Amino acid sequence: MALVATLAAVVLAATAAAMTMSVRDEGNANRAHTMMSTGSSVAQNPPGGAKYDWDGGHMMGGSVARDEFSFLTHMVAHHQEAVVAAQQLGRSEHPQMRAFGRTIVATQSAQIDQMKTWLATWYPDRSTEVDYQPMMRDLSALSGDQLDRAFLQDMLGHHMAAVMMSQQLLARGSADHLQLETLARTIRDEQHSEILQMRRWLAAWYGAGWRRGWNNTGHGMMW
Repeated sequence: MALVATLAAVVLAATAAAMTMSVRDEGNANRAHTMMSTGSSVAQNPPGGAKYDWDGGHMMGGSVARDEFSFLTHMVAHHQEAVVAAQQLGRSEHPQMRAFGRTIVATQSAQIDQMKTWLATWYPDRSTEVDYQPMMRDLSALSGDQLDRAFLQDMLGHHMAAVMMSQQLLARGSADHLQLETLARTIRDEQHSEILQMRRWLAAWYGAGWRRGWNNTGHGMMW
């Protein structure tokens, strides 16, 4: 019951944030939509100078969790972005962050492979290309505390979106296969646990607590 209550609070907070927040990069009013195929490499960021609206319903919430196929295609793209970002933690000065990055890469890469197998088996005649809107900034030029803090800020919102999407799939009974229900619970529970850990690291290392908003670089959650 404690987990359910905490999860509900996280989902409500993320939903409220999604309704009120938009990300703006400097000086460009063009919406950045990155077309991402589940079989291709991940485009990690919007093009330079782009702006986009972060909307949990559009991005990873209600509309994309409406059925099993939509969940799978969007979650593959979402996981691919997380793997690319987590690989950057190999340069972190915190051993906890390096280990965390390895965990995300291993866990979500395995889940990507599983979901691609299901898509090929269950929906062999359907295109798996999705219009995926990135949620993570480019971490490649960051190091030290800048890298760790940016990753934690962005990945918190990223995980919240996956928790929302997984919970909605389960609540709506949208999965046609028991295997997917099991995976959705795993994603929800694992990433909920990681959300709590990331918030503890932000508080311990940067004296930062969660609040709605965006940081002054135009990316990610404000802490």
